[in-house]
Amino acid sequence: MHMVARLVDGISTYTGKLCAWSMFAVGFFIAYEVVMRYFFTAPTVWVDEISRILLVWTTFLGAGYLIKNHGMVTIEVLFKEPDTLARKLAETLAIAMLLVFGLTAAYFGYQLWLKSTLAGHTTDTYLAVPKAITHASIWVGCLLMSLQGLVELWRVWTVGPFNHEFEEGGAD
Repeated sequence: MHMVARLVDGISTYTGKLCAWSMFAVGFFIAYEVVMRYFFTAPTVWVDEISRILLVWTTFLGAGYLIKNHGMVTIEVLFKEPDTLARKLAETLAIAMLLVFGLTAAYFGYQLWLKSTLAGHTTDTYLAVPKAITHASIWVGCLLMSLQGLVELWRVWTVGPFNHEFEEGGAD
């Protein structure tokens, strides 16, 4: 299981870095569009659609990285101590809910992707990008998020729940 966890962690880390660079690219593309539109009166036809595609992929692919790095909002009023059974059960419930959502979205996202791929659907824009490109982001991202969720569930019961105070340098 350690090898599987390292593999999933590695994929999540890689996709997280890819998402960061994608956000940089979106910022660059939009700045380029502003310059072309307002300084040269020559707007582009591709910036809006390519930026939207990258933002959709970043949203879904970034979920696995977010789960891996415990970037979700957590409220630790009742379950502050990481080694208690109550904390482990609370973490398990939270991850189980994430898995229900993630696996459901991955399943139906795959169905949507398959339908649009087989039908050859494209966007209604000048570029006519295949919709399969954006639809793939749903099932790929949610599947990766679910895999990372399973790894985190395994960690809760073997290593123990994530301790935010330890990661931040300790409490008073």
